[in-house]
Amino acid sequence: MTIGIARHVRSKLKLIACEAAELPIVRLVAEPLYRRAFQRPFQEGNAYYGVFDSYDQARAEVPTSLSPTYDVAGAGNMYTDRIDRIRVSDYPMVYWLSRLVQAGQRRIFDLGGHIGISYYGFRRHVQYPEDLRWLVHDVPAVTAAGRERARELDPEQRLSFTDSREAADGHDVLVCSGALQYLDYTLSELLGRLTTPPQHILVNLTPMHPTRSYFTIQNMGVAACPYRVMAVPEFVGAVESLGYTVVDRWESLERDLRIPFFASYSIDRYYGFYFRLDHAGSSTRMNEPVDTSCKKVNRAA
Repeated sequence: MTIGIARHVRSKLKLIACEAAELPIVRLVAEPLYRRAFQRPFQEGNAYYGVFDSYDQARAEVPTSLSPTYDVAGAGNMYTDRIDRIRVSDYPMVYWLSRLVQAGQRRIFDLGGHIGISYYGFRRHVQYPEDLRWLVHDVPAVTAAGRERARELDPEQRLSFTDSREAADGHDVLVCSGALQYLDYTLSELLGRLTTPPQHILVNLTPMHPTRSYFTIQNMGVAACPYRVMAVPEFVGAVESLGYTVVDRWESLERDLRIPFFASYSIDRYYGFYFRLDHAGSSTRMNEPVDTSCKKVNRAA
C-alpha cells in the first residue's frame, strides 16, 4: 500500500469516526476517551478538540501536559519540507504576488511566516528584484531559527525577521499563509492599529465557516494551540470596513477541519483572499480579470 493510499484510508476512517461520534450513545463513551488521547502529542497531522467562544476560553482548556503556544524549540523545525516547493493552494498567492512585484511593490511583510517558508518556496516562481525586502513576523523561537537558517539559504540577504507585528506598518504588501488561525487578534485588529497599513493583503489557507465564528484547540504535536475559525462574512466585512476591497477570492480543498463531536462546526475547505486599499495609487492597480492557468488551479467556482 502506497503512502498516498494509506493517508486516504486514514482520512476516510477519521471521517467515519467523527460522524459515528455524533450518535448519543457512542458520544457518551467516546468523548472521554478522545479527551484522554488528546492530552498526548499528536504525531501524525493534527487533531482538534472542542468548540469555544474565545481565544482565552480555548487556551484555558489546553491540556496541562501540552504547551499552549508553539513558541517552543521544536517549532522552528516544522514545515521545512516546504522550503523548496509550493502547494496547489499557493498558486493564487504566487500569481498575485508576482504581479504586485512587477508593478513595483518591494516591501513584503509576512505575518506568521515561520522561518520564511513562503519566501523560499515562492522564489522559484516569482522573480525577486535586488531591492525586494521580505520581513517575517513570528514567535521568538521560530524567528531565531529563521535567522539561523537564513545564513545558509538567503545569500542575497533579502529576508529578515521581527518579533513585532506592528512592524507591518509602512509595508507595501502583507502576506499571511496558514497563520491567521493561530493569532490572539484578528487581521482587522492589526490593520486598525497601523498608521500606514499595507495597500495589498494576500491571505491564504485560512479556515472559515460559512456562518459561524468560533475557536477550537489544535494538537500539532509540539503544542496544542487555540485555533480560530471565522465566519466568512464577518472576516470580509471587518477588513472592508477599513477601506479594503476584495479583488480576488479562492478556496482550497487541500485542507479541511473535522472536530469530533461537533460535526456542524466542521469545514471542508480553507479560504484565500486578495484585498486592496481603495485609495491605492493607479500605478499599483491592475486590470481584472486576468485569466491565467495558475489562478484557475484553485480558484473558487
